[in-house]
Amino acid sequence: MECGVLHRQIQEEPVIQIDKEALRRIQLIQLEMLIEVDRICRICGIRYQIIAGTMLGAIRHGGYIPWDDDADVALLRSEYEKFRKACLTELDTSRFYFQDHRNTPGYRWGYGKLRRKDSLFLREYQEHMPYEQGIFIDIFPLDGTPDMYPVRVLHNLKCFCVRKTLWSAVGRFSEPKLFVRLLYRFLSGIPEEWALRRYEKLIVRSNRKRTTHVRILMFPTPNRTYGYKRSWYENSTPVMFENHMFQGIQAYEEYLTFKFGDYMILPPESKRKVHPVSALVVPKGEK
Repeated sequence: MECGVLHRQIQEEPVIQIDKEALRRIQLIQLEMLIEVDRICRICGIRYQIIAGTMLGAIRHGGYIPWDDDADVALLRSEYEKFRKACLTELDTSRFYFQDHRNTPGYRWGYGKLRRKDSLFLREYQEHMPYEQGIFIDIFPLDGTPDMYPVRVLHNLKCFCVRKTLWSAVGRFSEPKLFVRLLYRFLSGIPEEWALRRYEKLIVRSNRKRTTHVRILMFPTPNRTYGYKRSWYENSTPVMFENHMFQGIQAYEEYLTFKFGDYMILPPESKRKVHPVSALVVPKGEK
């Protein structure tokens, strides 16, 4: 199918407006997955943390940020690999499945997703991606980033180039600016296998030695530090989230201030957004 025809078809898919009731059902399904991650990690002695908006929600709201429609977990690379392996034997496959680029053809993101079976969360402009897209939580691996700042900047540029090449499969449709959309269309011609090999080489190079900072290689960092303190992910504390106890970042005040600034102040309503979706199926959660 020609790109232009596919682009028109994708644009014509109506975007679903997720109301409060549907959003809460999505959150409760994601909570099931967070509980499953915690269960597996406890059984297998794997260290993890809830991060980003999930950690912020735990501290500021005691659970989900009211308008949030995702959940985030992070593990240092060695722990992430243990978790991937543990999913082969410990994951409740009657309800969940785990995806990353090594077990899911066509999956182009440099981090994993745990998804709920018998569900659908079809992101706008990702309708054409060739894999199952159930309701999910993100499982992020953290890799080293160079200690010397100039080298870290170069490292970030390499991450940026690989990430944008992988994102081009979506960006060629979603980007509103014509020039950038055409650039993504050009990048989408680069074989996926080539980009993923570059990502795998980045993983190896990023973990040759212990560094003071880490990052998600295929995800942008919030500022020009281009990394997070490794110690944040080495020291955990129990955190209450939706009446369940999970592992969070012990130095959460420092971490949340770094990532969000004055994190106790609510953002304006114009920035309280959920992911646009064109199809949604939410199974009944467990009681």
